[in-house]
Amino acid sequence: MAESFKDLIVWQRAMRLVKDIYRATDSFPKEELYVLTAQLRRAAISIPSNIAEGKGRFSRPDFLHFLMQARGSLYELQTQVMIAADLHYLSESTALNLQHECDEVARILNGLVRTFREKNLQIGKS
Repeated sequence: MAESFKDLIVWQRAMRLVKDIYRATDSFPKEELYVLTAQLRRAAISIPSNIAEGKGRFSRPDFLHFLMQARGSLYELQTQVMIAADLHYLSESTALNLQHECDEVARILNGLVRTFREKNLQIGKS
């Protein structure tokens, strides 16, 4: 298991996603600054933040809880990217790239959640 949250591939990919969301929202209309722009950025920031917070806890159930929180924020972000694309604030290619990045983070995150759940089941059998 990784020693630090910074060693987790899912955290690293989520951090890259945050940067890409910031870049993508730079050109949003100014009237969206405190609405959709803020929502997208907040949801994106929440993903690696929850992964880091969970890794800082000393129990698997706590870590799993925060991984699930990160997953919820990721799905929120995906919805907001779709909204931004529907409003034509994002180009089709940018929206597709962001959705692809979200899918990759989701795949890694879901694998980590599955691993923790399987380990908890094995521990319960002992």
